[in-house]
Amino acid sequence: MDDTTSSFADSAPAGHRPDGAAGVGERPGGGFATAVLAALLLAGLVAAGAGVVLDRDPVAWVGLTTAGAGALALAIRMVRSRRRVARVGSLLGSALEGLPSGQLVCDGAGHVVFVNSTFRSLTGWSEGEPPLRALERQFADDADSADAFRRLCERVKGGYSGSIELAVRQQGRAAEWRRIQGQPIDGHAGAVMWRVEDITARRELEQVTRREQTQLVDFMDHAPIGFFSVDQDGHFQFVNATLAKWLGCAPEDLVEGGRRLHDVLAHPPAVSAPYDFLEGGGLEQRGEIAMDGLQGRRFQAYVAQSVVRGEDGRISHTRSVVRDLTPEREWQEALRLSEQRFQRFFEDAPIGIALVDEGGRLAECNQAFLALIGSEAGNILGRAMADLIVPAERAMVTERLTAVQGGADPAAPLEVRLTGGRELVAQLYARRLGGVGPEGAAGLILHFIDMTERKGLEAQFAQSQKMQAVGQLAGGVAHDFNNLLTAMIGFCDLLLLRHKPGDQSFSDIMQIKQNANRAANLVRQLLAFSRQQTLQPRILSVTDVLAELGNLMRRLIGENIELKMLHGRDIGYVKVDQNQLEQVIINLVVNARDAMAGGGRLTIVTSNHVVDQAQRREHETIPPGDYVSIEVIDTGCGIPKENLQRIFEPFFTTKGVGSGTGLGLSTVYGIVRQTGGFVLVESEKGEGTTFTILLPRHKGEARPEQGEPRERRGSDLTGSGTIMLVEDEDAVRVFSARALRNKGYQVLEAKNGEAALQQIGTDGNRIDLLITDVVMPQMDGPTLARHVRQMRPDMRVIFISGYAEDRLGEIDGVEVAHFLPKPFSLKQLASKVKEVIRDGK
Repeated sequence: MDDTTSSFADSAPAGHRPDGAAGVGERPGGGFATAVLAALLLAGLVAAGAGVVLDRDPVAWVGLTTAGAGALALAIRMVRSRRRVARVGSLLGSALEGLPSGQLVCDGAGHVVFVNSTFRSLTGWSEGEPPLRALERQFADDADSADAFRRLCERVKGGYSGSIELAVRQQGRAAEWRRIQGQPIDGHAGAVMWRVEDITARRELEQVTRREQTQLVDFMDHAPIGFFSVDQDGHFQFVNATLAKWLGCAPEDLVEGGRRLHDVLAHPPAVSAPYDFLEGGGLEQRGEIAMDGLQGRRFQAYVAQSVVRGEDGRISHTRSVVRDLTPEREWQEALRLSEQRFQRFFEDAPIGIALVDEGGRLAECNQAFLALIGSEAGNILGRAMADLIVPAERAMVTERLTAVQGGADPAAPLEVRLTGGRELVAQLYARRLGGVGPEGAAGLILHFIDMTERKGLEAQFAQSQKMQAVGQLAGGVAHDFNNLLTAMIGFCDLLLLRHKPGDQSFSDIMQIKQNANRAANLVRQLLAFSRQQTLQPRILSVTDVLAELGNLMRRLIGENIELKMLHGRDIGYVKVDQNQLEQVIINLVVNARDAMAGGGRLTIVTSNHVVDQAQRREHETIPPGDYVSIEVIDTGCGIPKENLQRIFEPFFTTKGVGSGTGLGLSTVYGIVRQTGGFVLVESEKGEGTTFTILLPRHKGEARPEQGEPRERRGSDLTGSGTIMLVEDEDAVRVFSARALRNKGYQVLEAKNGEAALQQIGTDGNRIDLLITDVVMPQMDGPTLARHVRQMRPDMRVIFISGYAEDRLGEIDGVEVAHFLPKPFSLKQLASKVKEVIRDGK
């Protein structure tokens, strides 16, 4: 032990023991012996002093001898006592040194009286440093801990004992915990005994214990089953959170709210104890009951309960477990519905499904498969699946199915032909499926998709692609053809101005013009076929259109079919292309005529039709609004129901080869839908058919527009004004300029848009009309029109083009008010120009 430790007893201040207390290391009675020896020393000294004073040497010597003996005896006793004190101090120091906690004893001046090695290791204290400074240094990184330690020191300095538990945090290491206790030493003012204990392991154990307790409580509280306990009066003593949640409350609402078990039972037993939930009760109760939550929720539950008796034999409490049966019942219902849905999906699937066992025999199939092969379940179940395949493909199909059943990749579906009363082609998908056979052997699940109709559609589509290619070709070359034909027809008209009838060249020129017109008609037919014909919608009266078509329709249907037209009152106007509307009516009349080969009656009825709310018809929805209705009613053979869904499909026809193209009704449908209308059909086999056309009623001014002025012999087509003519085709531009100059107009010519724009910038104020081609290199017609209207918003523009007018819709920002399709004749050009200039004045 070092000097500090060994000086434990020497450093203790004297005179601070309570009265009557024995000194450190003194035996009982040792104080009395010391007093006697002290008295003997004093008596000897007194006797020696008296002998000297009285000059009696013997008395003085006796006194000195007595005093010397007493002093010697007292010295010997003091030496012995000091040795005993040293031994006791060493014993106490060794005892304190061996303690597992750090021990520090300080006197009133703060000097170290004793410190053990544990204190040194726990605090890092070294000689010369105040020990409390070492403790304070450990908490320097944590302001809260340092502040708490300072408060403890102040309390102990005030003479009060205290203790505190603080964390020692060091960077890069886990926190350690210390328990520091300060105890003032009675009888020694300012002296303190400090105790420092490493409680890290205890804190970790407490933390683990608390965590395990928390986990246990959390497990009990949030277990997937409910727990509760009631006393002999039925009052809840414990309820876990799960059961409380089922009952729509918190556990406290039941435990502290005075609730009883029977308060949450939907049907509490009539004759039983308050803690029973079944009739008859008993120490062990198990059964299904209905429980009512505090919020009104009722649920079925299974309860298992044990009744516990106390040491006195009385009922103490219950141990009860509750299982909510709601999820289980929902699972059962969901399973039932799932099985039901699967069965419905299997039975009602639109594709054929078949299960094949391990032997390749048909184990089960749905109705779609039976309908596919045209047989009944009793005739095919148990048969080999290969028997249902045409003989030519059985070997191939069997090989593939065997490979899939053995675990091979199904790869792509097979295209197979099935046996039956008709030519049947199906796509076969095969997948391996376990548990099909009686012993769970692997089988197959087969899906059959009827491809018969698709094959027919593919053939139709191939034909449609061919037709579309022709249409694209027609539309592509129409522009060039129409430019050539415009020049041919135009120059023929110019020649005819000089060669009148009777001239030997007149017939030759007319032959050229007539053949050019035939070529123009051919181009128009190609454009109509490709659905690229020019659209010119106008406000019309359908009764007027039907009146104009009356004679033509009578010639079309023949004498053995009666034609009746019934018109309603105040029929509204429609805005449609008259030519297309006439085409629709003619197509329907021809279709009705073909349905009445033996004669009959064709009735056309017009009326106003109001749709109050959206109506769903087949695959289309008719929005609310006002419509004009045209009904075409025949008394023919009717249309079978299985064909009603397909009559508007392109190329679909029930007529013999060479008797119909299958484009008539599809053309009707396309034109009407393009106009914003709808086509409805009603038919009964052998009763006749009714086609109803609904066209949107025009809501603007109720005044039908006049059609294009017809060319009349001798009509005045002359005029005056300045015209800017822009055309990149030289032949068309030369003819058009000459024709207009012959009619009295001044014509400024430009080969492209840039040149025209430059001239308009110079002479724009005197130009009355702009005639421009649509498709030109560099600046096209619509772009030119936009620039011109920025300078002259009132400028009238006529677009000419060999393309269809609806091609102009691809260029935004230009309103196509006037359009003249190529090829055009001199009279058509002059008429259009005169009309536009007249309307602009």
